[in-house]
Amino acid sequence: MELEIIGEIREVETIAVGGSIRVLRLLEKKYGRGRWRKLKGVALARLPDGTVARAEVHWYEAHGVGRKDLRIKRLLS
Repeated sequence: MELEIIGEIREVETIAVGGSIRVLRLLEKKYGRGRWRKLKGVALARLPDGTVARAEVHWYEAHGVGRKDLRIKRLLS
């Protein structure tokens, strides 16, 4: 799904840190070394058909690298 976040991401929680991230090697190869964390939160997202919906989003983040691979995990009512 193509994703455009509207506003800020709320209710941010850390899911995994460092070695407990399954794709850690891929992240380090693609974006560089860092203290990688997998996070989740709730945000308003504009979907490809133009509708706006509340969604649970997941992404990876490292200090100095920023937010990467943001995606919608599920739509919320």
